Amino acid sequence: MSIDEVEILRERAIAFLKNAEYLYSISQYDLAMFSLEQYCQLILKYKLLIKTGTYPRTHSITYLLKLLSKISQEVNMLLENEENFIILTKIEDAYIGSRYLPRRYDEKEVRVVLRFIKEVFNPVVERI
Repeated sequence: MSIDEVEILRERAIAFLKNAEYLYSISQYDLAMFSLEQYCQLILKYKLLIKTGTYPRTHSITYLLKLLSKISQEVNMLLENEENFIILTKIEDAYIGSRYLPRRYDEKEVRVVLRFIKEVFNPVVERI
């Protein structure tokens, strides 16, 4: 693991979150949802890289969280709470849905996911 790789993952993750907020503000909900998914994926890979020196080549947010739960039991709160898990799988599905499927995301969906990331997901992930 190089310091550059670690920093690149963190910077890209933060940029995707900022991009999602901007896209949401201009009603580009499909791309906002994709950016939120990318943020979650990269910030989890960043945490894994810092804690273990590596991360798997996967797009699965739930799988990445399961790996992190071995490092921090607090992560289980994200996976075991039904509402949190449903939102996480919605975010995970956005990787394909926002890119390849004729699926439209609406303002409410993105608002709920953005709030979840800021109020639930980020506080847990930051403590890892």
